[in-house]
Amino acid sequence: DYITKISRNELWNHGPHFGDWLFYSAPYDNDGRSAITDKYLIAQAFYIHSTQNLINAAKVLGNSTDATKYEELIKRLKSAFLREYVTPNGRMVSSTQTAYVLALNFDILPEEQRASAAQRLVDNIGAYGNHLTTGFLGTPYLCHVLTRFGHTDVAYKLLMQESYPSWLYPVKMGATTIWERWDGIKPDGTFQDVGMNSFNHYAYGAIGDWMYKTVTGIQPDPAAPGYKQFRIQPRPGGGLTHASAEFKSLYGTIASKWKIDGGKLKLEVSVPANTSAKIVLPGAASAAVTEGGKTVQTTAEGKDAALQVGSGNYAFEYNFAK
Repeated sequence: DYITKISRNELWNHGPHFGDWLFYSAPYDNDGRSAITDKYLIAQAFYIHSTQNLINAAKVLGNSTDATKYEELIKRLKSAFLREYVTPNGRMVSSTQTAYVLALNFDILPEEQRASAAQRLVDNIGAYGNHLTTGFLGTPYLCHVLTRFGHTDVAYKLLMQESYPSWLYPVKMGATTIWERWDGIKPDGTFQDVGMNSFNHYAYGAIGDWMYKTVTGIQPDPAAPGYKQFRIQPRPGGGLTHASAEFKSLYGTIASKWKIDGGKLKLEVSVPANTSAKIVLPGAASAAVTEGGKTVQTTAEGKDAALQVGSGNYAFEYNFAK
């Protein structure tokens, strides 16, 4: 409500903002390669995101008056965003990865513009040689947006990228923790900035969320908080041949472990007592799926196959075509 009060024409476009903190900045940037995203575009995007959170909370609490109030507000905020920051052809005024990621992740763009915006994001990534350029505010949503719009292969390219800026560049430089800056240590071994250069920082570690939910496929169900129900939907890629993860829920340990071996995909799943899960097997729509050596019935979902299971430990296996 305070932001609404100080906004001008439904835009939060004034005051101090840090913006997309520590985004990629090119040295000797004569051709404008630094990924600068308008700070007020970012502020408006998160204003919209916060309003959506209020709508969601109001609905859960049964507060229809507030739900209606903020639903009317968010329509005006999105319209203002589109007028100010998006061309009629769907191009963002700040044509950066962060701008497209925020607009897509927070459902700001009209449905008919989303696929083309996602393609612009992919093209931008390609223009930087399959490197990300996002800072603290764009990075957490980057790979989620790519997966949501059918570009998981590009998300894997970013995950496996070894040169700066990337997640594996610090690893190649000897990092055992997540750095605050993409280039906290430069290739020549010097520090990027001795005044502010943490080597143990949470922000870029946000990729872990995508790895849990996409690589190993452990996904919560918003309709069943606390993992009373959940989904296991791994999406192998990036040259990985195996992956595993565990989540200690209040009901017990949820586990997902897959391995590709001899043309077969083997998926082991643990579903705690008093919970249930939807299992989505990648690329299994036309495959014969076994569990514990016995054939099981599945339902095709595009190229994938799905089934509902209760608590227990499961071992699925089928021929896997990449």
